[in-house]
Amino acid sequence: MNESGSSVGPARGALGVPLERVVAIHDEIDLPFGRIEVRKGGGLAGHNGLRSLKAALGAAEFHRVRVGVGRPDTTDPEIVSAHVLSRFSEPSDEVRALVERAADELERLVTARAGVAAAGRP
Repeated sequence: MNESGSSVGPARGALGVPLERVVAIHDEIDLPFGRIEVRKGGGLAGHNGLRSLKAALGAAEFHRVRVGVGRPDTTDPEIVSAHVLSRFSEPSDEVRALVERAADELERLVTARAGVAAAGRP
């Protein structure tokens, strides 16, 4: 994820995909484990993958499916990094359910955007 812009930027250019049709699904430490939020644009909150996407796409106004993984009780960058790169400590059935719900949110977003495009709006 940290270097995803190096692939997404050229792919978007080659395919001619408008920025508002790009969707990133990413871990979000500012949301508790299990919470999912969908939004367009916003800050990067120190997320290296989002920073890479913004740099490659030229703006941060792409859609996001933010998947809450929780934040450790520290701001120490090494501990925070280890937290997001380690395996989940939650039970595997809860992790599986979270992934399924994130996929459902992605499908809902894409379906809604397809309806908007069919109505003649970008």
